[in-house]
Formats: sequence, structure tokens, C-alpha cells
Amino acid sequence: MPVEFESVVTTSAAKQIADSLRTAIMDGRLKVDERLPTEEELAQRFKVSRPTVREALKRLAAQHLIRSRRGPTGGNFVASPTPEDAARSLANATTLMVAVGDIQLDDMATARLELEGVCCRLAAARDDGALAAAFAVMQDELGRQRDTALTDEEFCASDVRFHRALVDAAGNALLSFLMHAVVEALQPVSNMIIYRVREREAIVGFHARLLDAVTAHDAEAGVVALGDLVAYTRDRTREALDRRAKRNGSGGNGSGREGSDATG
Repeated sequence: MPVEFESVVTTSAAKQIADSLRTAIMDGRLKVDERLPTEEELAQRFKVSRPTVREALKRLAAQHLIRSRRGPTGGNFVASPTPEDAARSLANATTLMVAVGDIQLDDMATARLELEGVCCRLAAARDDGALAAAFAVMQDELGRQRDTALTDEEFCASDVRFHRALVDAAGNALLSFLMHAVVEALQPVSNMIIYRVREREAIVGFHARLLDAVTAHDAEAGVVALGDLVAYTRDRTREALDRRAKRNGSGGNGSGREGSDATG
């Protein structure tokens, strides 16, 4: 039985068609691996041109909701986004929101502290093989960060891997997904702003305290160490933005937009 779709108006028809198909996928009327109607069939159902349908399908493909297959049995099929694809989309959207100023620096710091604090508590409460593996990664990255020959870019990358391992140590799939935007998007932005004014030794010290606390299953000490790290990072970020504002002869307001400009 053909799936029924809501009718659309002509304004932004491609977007509306994509939204209608997305809704059908999300509510289960279109199943994973199910073949979509052809472009011609969709054009007839929605009473639009095939190029409009094609644009709608491109939108869905960009969101990893459909995939194309060539050949006699080919067409467009409903896809199941992998956790990695979904997390990457979230991180990209978050980075864009920082760039245009929709996410402020204080928002970044608060979100990081609260979400990663939960990860600290969960990691400190666990005791299994997966936890040991995550802690081993954190220990390796901490050793790498103590290497004075490490470039700024390499240090920033190690910083991201260290915190990604802490998130993994929490063992919570939903938190891992949400934290992807913080660790993979916001943290690199912050690193690029402050790398000229931060002291590596200070960052390494915070990381060492954090690792010692969670490996000792001391959740509160881990949260305190994380809070000190976030406060240090926030202060250095404001310092970096103030310096940039003075160079430009204007006052800084600590917005996400200014932070984005400072990365250049």
C-alpha cells in the first residue's frame, strides 16, 4: 500500500518535500532499507517538478537519511544514520552556531562543565575492562602532552583525544553522542583561541589531577579538577579576546562570533 504524504505548498517546495519524507522515515511509515518511490512518482504525488524532488532527495542524503544505489534494482533507499554520522552532523551544526554567534563562550563553558562533570562521575563509579582501556588512552595522551617538542596543533589534538577518552570511560551512549559536539566541535574552537596565552604546564596539571581522581574512583575530586580546568580555559579565552579587541581598537564582548574570528 503506497505511503501517504502530506500535501505541500509551492514556497520552498523542496524543503517541504524533504520534511515530509523525513517525517515518514522518523515515524516508521518508511522503513530502513525500504525503496522510495521514483523521482517521477514523487513528482506526481507532490505535484511538483522532478528537479524539485531531486533537490529534496539531496537534502535527505546530506542528512544521511537516504542512500542511492545504481542498477536495475537501484533507486533511493531509507538509510539508518550511523552514530558517527549523527554525531558529526551535530558537531558541524554546533561549530556553525559558534561561528555565527548563536552560542556564546559562557554557554560553551557551562555546557562542558555540566556534561563532562557527569562523565567524570560515571567513569569514577565504573570498574571494568572498557574503563581500563579508556584510562590507558588518557594516560598515553597525558604523557604525550608532557613532550615539549609537541607542536601546538599536536597538543590540541591530544587534548581532544584525552577528553574523548574520558567521555568513553563514562560508558553512556547518549552522553557520548551529546559530548561529541563539545569535545569535537567546541573544544577545538576554544583551543584555537587560547593557544597563544595558555600555559601547557597548567593544562597538563589539570589533566593529571583529573586522571588521578577518576582512576581513584573519586568523582568529586574529578569534578573539581574539571571545574578548575574549565575556569582556567574561560579566563584564557577572555584574555585572548581582549587582546584581539585591543589590537583592533574595539571592546570585546566575549561572543561566540569574536571567538570564531580569533581562530584565524
